[in-house]
Amino acid sequence: MNRTLDQNMFTLSNILSLVRAPLAFLFLSSNTTLRLTAIILAMFTDSIDGYIARRSKSASRLGAILDPAMDKFFVFFVLFILLRENRMETWQAAAMVSRDFFLLIFASYLLATRTLKNYEYKSIRWGKASTALQFITLIGICLNIAIPSSIYLIFVLLGSLAFVELFVRLKSSN
Repeated sequence: MNRTLDQNMFTLSNILSLVRAPLAFLFLSSNTTLRLTAIILAMFTDSIDGYIARRSKSASRLGAILDPAMDKFFVFFVLFILLRENRMETWQAAAMVSRDFFLLIFASYLLATRTLKNYEYKSIRWGKASTALQFITLIGICLNIAIPSSIYLIFVLLGSLAFVELFVRLKSSN
C-alpha cells in the first residue's frame, strides 16, 4: 500500500466509500423503503470497497482512512436523525458508537507518543463486526423491530475488543 496520498484518488474503491455520504442524506426522508435502500447500499459498498482496492491493487492510505470515515459519517448521521425522531434512546446511540470513543482514546495515545503519522491504517476484525452489527441494527430500527438491550452491550464489548486489538497490533509491530 502506498504510504502517501495517491495522485489518482478517484479509484473505484474510493468512490464506493464516498457514496456512503450522500446515502446518509436519504434519511432526511421519512420513507422507510428509501431508508432501507440507503442502509443496504451502504452495507454493500462497505463490503466491496476494500475487496476491489486489493483486487485492483489500488489500495492506498487515503482509502484506508476514507472507508472507515464514511462508515462513521453514515452511522452518526443516521443515528442523529433517529434520535431526533425519538426512534431510539441516547444511551442506545452512545452504545452503538462506543467503539469510536475507544478509537479516539487510541488515536490520542498515538498523538501523545508521536506515533500517529507512522501508524499503518488497517481494518480491524472487531471493527468490521461492529460496523456490520450497526447496519443490521439500523435495519431493525427502520423496520420497527424491538432491539434487545443485550445488542447494545455487544456494541460496547466489540468496541473494547477493537481497542485491545489495536494496542496488541501496535505493540507487536514495535
